[in-house]
Amino acid sequence: MVEHDVLSATSEAYDGVADTYAEMFRDSLRDSPMDRAILRAFADVVSADGDGQVADLGCGPGHITVYLDELGVAAFGVDASPAMVKLARQAYPGLRFDEGSMAALDIADGALGGVLSRWSIIHTPPPEVPVILAEFYRVLAPGGHLLIGFSGSDGPAHPSQVFDHTVAPAYRWWPDHLAAMLREAGLAEVARMVCEPAPTDKRQFQGIHLLARKAR
Repeated sequence: MVEHDVLSATSEAYDGVADTYAEMFRDSLRDSPMDRAILRAFADVVSADGDGQVADLGCGPGHITVYLDELGVAAFGVDASPAMVKLARQAYPGLRFDEGSMAALDIADGALGGVLSRWSIIHTPPPEVPVILAEFYRVLAPGGHLLIGFSGSDGPAHPSQVFDHTVAPAYRWWPDHLAAMLREAGLAEVARMVCEPAPTDKRQFQGIHLLARKAR
């Protein structure tokens, strides 16, 4: 019930800002070489392991989904916000975008070569995150990869911290703690990227990407 209530509130909040969000982030990768680099690395490891599909979970208006498609992977997007999915379908009619919850994905067991979760777990209360990680594990094929992005917390004494997100309440994580949760879910970390905030960033949070793999 708690997860459903949080999901509904978050979805409604993003519905209300969908047009503004899409405009703000449509070209965000252009000025983010490190983000482009980790997405290319993710696409490369997925492609090297076969032709499996990649789900961009929490895809928003689809700007990252289309970038993965341009990198040569068979990507599709899933988002809980109907307004975001509508905008993504309008902007990129050649790609697939579905409404859905990360806690209960309408995707078959072992169907995916890759899962991208880019700042999409941040609105999930920490006690419920293991349910989502278990879903990531379930839908990945053996040997499949997960790339998960999030904001870093202040240190190991604060494994998760709530912060005032513009759209909805959100959480940031100590990367070692989240990596341990991934291991418990059956996903072994293979690489991580830590980006320090720019002096002009409103929030002085590290940007973290963890690349993990499901055992064969």
